[in-house]
Amino acid sequence: MFKNRSKKMTYRIILLILVDMLIITLSGPLAIYVRYNLFFEARAIEFIENIFRYLPINLIITIGTFYVFRLYQGIWKYASASDLVNIIVACLVSAVTQSVGMWLMHLDYPRSYPFMYFFILTFGISVFRFMYRILGYVQQKKEGLIRTGKKNTMIVGAGEAGNTLLKELQNSRFSEQYVCCLVDDDPGKQGKYLRGVPVEGTRNDICRLAEEYDIDEIMIAIPSAPHGEIQELLDICSQTSCKLKVLPGLYQLANGEVSISKLRNVEIEDLLGREPIDTKIDSIMDYVSGKTVLVTGGGGSIGSELCRQIARHEPKRLIILDIYENNAYDIQQELKHDYPKLDLTVLIGSVRNTHRVNSIFEKYRPDIVYHAAAHKHVPLMEDSPNEAIKNNVFGTYKTAKAADRYGTLRFVLISTDKAVNPTNIMGASKRLCEMIIQMMNDCSKTEFVAVRFGNVLGSNGSVIPLFKKQIEEGGPVTVTDPNIIRYFMTIPEAVSLVLQAGAFAKGGEIFVLDMGKPVKILDLALNLIRLSGYKPYEDIDIQFTGLRPGEKLYEELLMDEEGLQSTKNKLIHIGKPIEFDEKLFLHQLEELDRLSREDNPHIKDKVAEIVTTYHRKD
Repeated sequence: MFKNRSKKMTYRIILLILVDMLIITLSGPLAIYVRYNLFFEARAIEFIENIFRYLPINLIITIGTFYVFRLYQGIWKYASASDLVNIIVACLVSAVTQSVGMWLMHLDYPRSYPFMYFFILTFGISVFRFMYRILGYVQQKKEGLIRTGKKNTMIVGAGEAGNTLLKELQNSRFSEQYVCCLVDDDPGKQGKYLRGVPVEGTRNDICRLAEEYDIDEIMIAIPSAPHGEIQELLDICSQTSCKLKVLPGLYQLANGEVSISKLRNVEIEDLLGREPIDTKIDSIMDYVSGKTVLVTGGGGSIGSELCRQIARHEPKRLIILDIYENNAYDIQQELKHDYPKLDLTVLIGSVRNTHRVNSIFEKYRPDIVYHAAAHKHVPLMEDSPNEAIKNNVFGTYKTAKAADRYGTLRFVLISTDKAVNPTNIMGASKRLCEMIIQMMNDCSKTEFVAVRFGNVLGSNGSVIPLFKKQIEEGGPVTVTDPNIIRYFMTIPEAVSLVLQAGAFAKGGEIFVLDMGKPVKILDLALNLIRLSGYKPYEDIDIQFTGLRPGEKLYEELLMDEEGLQSTKNKLIHIGKPIEFDEKLFLHQLEELDRLSREDNPHIKDKVAEIVTTYHRKD
């Protein structure tokens, strides 16, 4: 196979050289012919004879020059501007050396001949070299007229990224897109063409052009645009029935990574209405370097992302504890692949098992603990309240006591905004966890803190994956109430906050993220349907199912009594915990433990007695 390929290359180079020799040979006489107004008189014939006397030397020098300028090594199917520059410079060298050579040999030629020769030679070589591109362009135009099986596509952005994307779409044999038009807000680009495709208007023309060109897909290629501008563009595009794709960000352009493969489908987090939170985590992560770090629930959505970010900062050892072996196995294999030098220990066990928890702390002596193990699904916990108490409350209590007993430096609890004025047992159980952290901090050398945030996009059981699945199945999309609102953050944002809390911790704090404006769940459903290329209520129906047991119309990040303190990061605040009788709380915990182990049907009553802000709705 390689021998055949080598033979083809040799034949190709020989063919190129032969054609070049023909073009070089004809360029001289043709230059004289043009010089004498397309008429061969006696003087012209004398000049042509001089050119042919010098021709053998000219052929050798010019072919050698072409070789030096790599005119025989290029893949001319993808000829570019840099190849054209090489052709121009090589032909210029040929014209200069020919003029000098003929002068040294006392061979006369007209003064204008070198210029004529240069332009004709350059034209001939360029046309031959770019023939692949010219034929490809003609073929493209034919395909454009037919457009069989192709998706009519609009590119938003006629800058460098848009140009690169368009080039790849036009050159790729595997592209399923036919680019009909571009839009750009730059007035200097209006009415012009980019690679033969018209720039038809601005963002205000997107809906009109989508209908006019029967667009199937819109690609947003403005990686340098701020989040707010991208959101505005997405809002406009979502009014069409087109599928949307977007280039991720400016760094892709800087790294030369703009390509079809970098395009991603628009995710609903693009429409959250705020810039991604940047906690500058790298600047404060020295505190995990060289430390033994334990992550409970390390196979879950939050726990696994914690493990990824911790692994990047060279801990002495990373210990993952999870009850679900499949989750633990997945993150173990990922970290082994990405961080082969990481000292990684993956353990299966439950935080409800006192002996198992104590034996892990006794053996590994973790310096830092991130406690992410918990039951979190509100409706499920409403039907199994004793399990919420056993796992969330007493799993936290047992892990916290082990951290105190074995000299852990910092203990960070993953909490939730549902712990604020809870209306469900899951939220109330997490409020109890925060109270445990506060109590343990008052009697331990370990620094205990909690981190509270809202709903996490893309986590197991969150609303977005459910909506996507329902849309794939043709609907309906189910929303509990048209007025329900939630705060949202991405998994990396949530984890960055948790890690930053570990760096800021002095003990006893509840860290709270300023998550911006809350988002209506109905708006998320409508936007996701549109971004999937469907029309709400026509292609995909939306049904309202009513609030589930224990569910609020809105979530609160802080109780009124707590107030806020600022931190070095203006997006992160500290809530001052409510004071309570810790001795009484210990006694109440003992009673709660007994009731939960008995699977007492009145467990919620006992929780309401301890958590005075718990407002039951059942």
